[in-house]
Amino acid sequence: MEEVCLNSEPVFDEGDEYDSRGDCGPMEHDNETGEKHSKKEPHPPTVGLEFDSFEEAYDFYNIYGKEQGFGIRVSNSWFRSKRKERYRAKLSCSSAGFKKKSEANNPRPETRTGCPAMIVIRLLDSKRWRIVEVELEHNHPVSPQTKRFYKSHKKMIVAARKAQPSPEPVTEIHTIKLYGTASMDAGRNGCSNADERESITPVDHSRHLELKEGDAHAVYNYLCRMKLTNPNFFYLMDFDDDGRLRNVFWADARSRTSSAYFCDMVAIDTTCLSNKYEIPLISFVGVNHHGQSVLLGCGFVGHESVEYFVWIFRTWLKCMLGRQPQVIVTDQHKALQIAVSEVFPEACHCYSLWYIIQRVPEKLGGLKGFEAIKRQLNNAVYNSLKIAEFEASWAEMIRQHGLGDNKWLRTLYEDRMRWVPVYLKDTFFAGMIPIHENESLNAFFDGYVHKHTSFKEFVDKYDLILHRKHLKEAMADLESRNSCFELKTRCNFEAQLSKVYTKEIFKRFQSEVEGMYSCFNTRQVSVNGPIITYIVKERVEIEGNEKEVRIYEVLYETSQVDIRCICSLFNYKGYLCRHALNVLNYNGVEEIPSRYILPRFCKDFKCRQLNDHGSSNVEGYDPVYWCSHLFKQVLPVAEEGAQSQEHYNIALQELQGLLNGFNLVEDNLV
Repeated sequence: MEEVCLNSEPVFDEGDEYDSRGDCGPMEHDNETGEKHSKKEPHPPTVGLEFDSFEEAYDFYNIYGKEQGFGIRVSNSWFRSKRKERYRAKLSCSSAGFKKKSEANNPRPETRTGCPAMIVIRLLDSKRWRIVEVELEHNHPVSPQTKRFYKSHKKMIVAARKAQPSPEPVTEIHTIKLYGTASMDAGRNGCSNADERESITPVDHSRHLELKEGDAHAVYNYLCRMKLTNPNFFYLMDFDDDGRLRNVFWADARSRTSSAYFCDMVAIDTTCLSNKYEIPLISFVGVNHHGQSVLLGCGFVGHESVEYFVWIFRTWLKCMLGRQPQVIVTDQHKALQIAVSEVFPEACHCYSLWYIIQRVPEKLGGLKGFEAIKRQLNNAVYNSLKIAEFEASWAEMIRQHGLGDNKWLRTLYEDRMRWVPVYLKDTFFAGMIPIHENESLNAFFDGYVHKHTSFKEFVDKYDLILHRKHLKEAMADLESRNSCFELKTRCNFEAQLSKVYTKEIFKRFQSEVEGMYSCFNTRQVSVNGPIITYIVKERVEIEGNEKEVRIYEVLYETSQVDIRCICSLFNYKGYLCRHALNVLNYNGVEEIPSRYILPRFCKDFKCRQLNDHGSSNVEGYDPVYWCSHLFKQVLPVAEEGAQSQEHYNIALQELQGLLNGFNLVEDNLV
């Protein structure tokens, strides 16, 4: 592509008339006295800011220059020769460069200082303009109090007199309004205005993020850098009228892609809020096909209120293209409950059992007989197979220890249908909640975030955290595809699913197959048409080496080979329990019916999802499809490349060549 550079030397000085053809267009206008209608100062130019047009970019820098006390001009422009389309420009301080020597008898005095202050903007996809270089320092005094109007500022007054309408706000959801916004001054806790295209429930303007010095710039620069390097990166900011930052949300490309696979069950982690961490981090987490937690987006929330949670939830929903989760798990919090019901009205909202159990020592630790209370509470929660059993166990605990006036326990009991497993047997969780006393749950950022982690520290290590998580998933994918799993029994169920499940899910299912041998005395107790009720007894360890026999009811429908156990492990974890397997085996069923082999836990789950997404328009903007399709194509390359040193070297060389090709394309656009 042939490049043409115009105005390689600055051509205007302060005495020149402004080019009437206009490198300046619609803007936020001043009145005729030069006073701005808005008292807010625009934030400084930052790499990554985007505009709808060249004129908007010019206006932004011109307004900033007026507030700082300097004029601007277009010092360089690059055009594509065939279309005469400007695709790159340099906007400089009016004191940039030096005038050419004049042969006149009385030459005008030199007003330029060779000032380096400037911004460089570039056209993206023939639609939007982005700042790609910035220099803010001047080599001469500038003052916003100056009464002198520069030529570029005079043009603003002329435009105001013509009463030209202001441009529409940016229409892409991931961008923010780019000028006439709050200062980036850390003392005001501001970065820029949020996209205001859609009316969102107003929030209390007195609540905002408590940012320390350097935090605002660190967060904003990170978001701009990520958006610059990855167009599918999403972020949105929420500001009050004083320019203070209230909420921030962002999601990288992989998180947005993962939502297409794993947003059916979502845990909204507010641990940092409830534990009063320095960063009020909120994260959206799903469960992938290996049973690992996967990040679906995160943000900072300025206040634990309904309005703020509604904003963050609606933003997440927009980011994920409106995909509504079926199940949402949160902490027990009234504001969260109201916000979830407003934004996700169709979802089943549950409270995290693990969070509640973790609070038992804090809430009940000072009571007399605490150990006995804790033991009875755990027994009621984890070992009740029927609602009547839970009700009786809970009532006995309250009566025996005189806990009728305990407000926390009373609240838990009132909300029992949202967190006690026995009430949630018909809800599918895919392993998202622990249902056994010895199970634990790790937050996605466990080990990386502590009580005094700052905003700046977090965004600095964020990429590393995600890289390690993604590497763990990639290794699990590779192991699941290439490994032959060791069989520990002669049961055909084990052999069948060793060819289907991912490695980690197979290990969990394998434990149930082995557990079949602790079950005994499987017998039929009643028949109701095609439905047969069986009793399965199991010896289970309780404390130490002690064992007790527990009885499980299993319903078996003969015509459709449907099966359901009272323990409901299939709904909780996504695979059949040992009791159901015993009944299938008892009835001579040699293979598990396909309805009980969930695709989301299979080795080829992502490929299946891609096929389901096959109707997507490849020519349109569909980054989820692009990422999924490329991921599918690259996986065989990675697997083959790992077979030998020679294969590895070839794969690495070719992939590096691809990356270099991308860079060449970028260079051609610059």
